[in-house]
Amino acid sequence: MHFDPLPVPSDADDEDAAAAVPPGRSVCHTGCGRPSRVCLCPHLPPSPLPTSTTVVILHHPHAHRRNPLSTLPLLARSLSNLHLLPGRRLVPSSTPLLPPPSPNPVLLLYPSPAASDLASWCRSTPPSARASPTLLLLDGTWKQSKEMHSASLPFLSSFAVPVALPVDSGVDGDSMFESELVVRKEPHKGCMSTMEAVARALRLLEPEGKGKEIEEVMVGVLRAMVAFQTEHLQHRTVKPRIKMRKKKELKREEGMKRNAGLI
Repeated sequence: MHFDPLPVPSDADDEDAAAAVPPGRSVCHTGCGRPSRVCLCPHLPPSPLPTSTTVVILHHPHAHRRNPLSTLPLLARSLSNLHLLPGRRLVPSSTPLLPPPSPNPVLLLYPSPAASDLASWCRSTPPSARASPTLLLLDGTWKQSKEMHSASLPFLSSFAVPVALPVDSGVDGDSMFESELVVRKEPHKGCMSTMEAVARALRLLEPEGKGKEIEEVMVGVLRAMVAFQTEHLQHRTVKPRIKMRKKKELKREEGMKRNAGLI
């Protein structure tokens, strides 16, 4: 299967995003593509930021079109050296970017058991051996990302270096009401959106301290997005969700009632 790279969201993607907006609501078509009242253009950099790191993101086909909180459109408008690949796995024919023609390292940023801490990898690797790296991420739900990781490993394991940012699987993750950078409730402490993960990684990978400046700009965009979403939810009346009951549980309760009637 071949996946064509998409450096930035296409006009068709913007039309899909606009179609999801209720009729009568104005949309920022020339910028961020979001509803005008939550436009993020003032927070985006005037032009995409250049990086020595090539960022490649394999994103599940449903990750952007079915997720209004996807950070991929904002990422594409924040970084110039970014390539989006729609698909469920990576294979040799997926893209000429992988493996790269140069000996520069390819870092697979995914919290697998084999992954090394990215900061530790940077400290232990000479600057000449980690210059102009390729940073590879998988974007989707946690279930989708796990499936994409397993499906892509036969190809990636021959050249990619598995790295990760710190995640504490023993502690529940924050929600947007507990952190100004969390787009949705995360399963574990340290889990983060794709945009935040790229920002944190570039802080470590970019040379001459440029990573800190890039991180601050990207985090500022994400912070503004979360603030808009939090304000929207705080003023929204949400009906309590009806608890779904399993069939076995319902049958067990019916049996207990029948038995009670026989006593």
